[in-house]
Amino acid sequence: MCSRENRGEPPPPPPTSTDPALLLELKTRRPPSLLERAGCETWSVDFSPDGAWFAWSMGHGIVWVVAWPLDSVDGQDGEIDRGDKSFSCGHPVWGLAFGPRPSKSQRIGGKASSRGSKKLLLATGLETGVIKIWNVLTGEAVMDLHGHEGVVRDLVFPQNGMLMLISSSRDKTLRIWDLAQKGKKVQVLSGHKDWISSCCVSSDCSMIASVGRFDRMVCLWSLRSYTFIKNLTGGTHKTLYLMSSCDFSPDGAMLATAAFSGSSWWIDLWDPYTAEKLATLADYFEDYGQNQISAIQFSPNGLNLSIVTDDRALRIWEPGKRGMVMQTKRDRESNGLCCNYHPQGGVVATGTRDGHVRFWRAPTVVPSLCHLCRSILRHSTSTYQIEALPLPKRISEYLTYRTIPERLKTCCSSSDDEEWESHTV
Repeated sequence: MCSRENRGEPPPPPPTSTDPALLLELKTRRPPSLLERAGCETWSVDFSPDGAWFAWSMGHGIVWVVAWPLDSVDGQDGEIDRGDKSFSCGHPVWGLAFGPRPSKSQRIGGKASSRGSKKLLLATGLETGVIKIWNVLTGEAVMDLHGHEGVVRDLVFPQNGMLMLISSSRDKTLRIWDLAQKGKKVQVLSGHKDWISSCCVSSDCSMIASVGRFDRMVCLWSLRSYTFIKNLTGGTHKTLYLMSSCDFSPDGAMLATAAFSGSSWWIDLWDPYTAEKLATLADYFEDYGQNQISAIQFSPNGLNLSIVTDDRALRIWEPGKRGMVMQTKRDRESNGLCCNYHPQGGVVATGTRDGHVRFWRAPTVVPSLCHLCRSILRHSTSTYQIEALPLPKRISEYLTYRTIPERLKTCCSSSDDEEWESHTV
């Protein structure tokens, strides 16, 4: 554990800002010995599954976990113990994740908060390849996982409530750890030819997706048999390009990947079952040259996609209809490295290169009945099963996300929900 002086103090009130979307910002107060030194970057942030806690790697091997919402004790002047904790990992932290994440049935059936439980795990991936598991509520180190030979870049707990952790590393492998066995039972997935930048797990816990930084590979793996399924190709992009991030939609029916070709960045939306490219979000980014995309993530309702880039802290797109719905002001001095939605939506946290964290007000979108039905159906039904059903063409295309414009521009006028609803009347 590190002292309160070394970890810094986040100011709970909102910062002075001309950006109306910015809710508040956490800034670290570093000792003079750490000022101007490399290693202060916030490479990863995460909310606990119930949204009661927020964790961020604030640089120099320190992770801070704070109770959410941050303004819950405004005006108390520190009289109430919020339970905030810090963890000294000894080495730079590149990835972190709360877990295990409860399944949908568990979330629907019970509303117990992690603050009232006895155990909340936090996994931290270090530059040395070690993964440290912490009990957030007691502040104790539970176990260390050894095996990776490079930086642990990403960590994911599946949403089935099991004590299982997926890690990706610069050693070109993914590892699946059984924490119930203290990490002694490990599955190793090999196939990438270079660093693995990011990994994610589908909501039904059937697939893992991973992107290689330099090998142009988007790999899909079976989480049930621990085998390689397929590699999604880059389509029309023939030049050398780099992959940076990936994320499944909440229903698992779409996979978003971000890549860079040397002159521009783009985001591809894939059908993970058929390997079909559904759409490309690229026209907007080509106007801004070589601004790299650091991270992407779908909103909890699946309607929006958050994008962190070099020139701005955050962009938010609505792929199905309007295109881009929000962008923050240009800020190259404190550019973003990661992002994460609050489980209930409404707030997006972004980590910056200077070690700070910003919380942004996400656009409020009320899902249509059509979208809710599609999300529930696609959570347990593959594209092949949908196509086998005797459905009208427009309904089948809507359920398989083929109504998204192939080349999504800044503003799209089509309304897929209205088309489907008019067809069903």
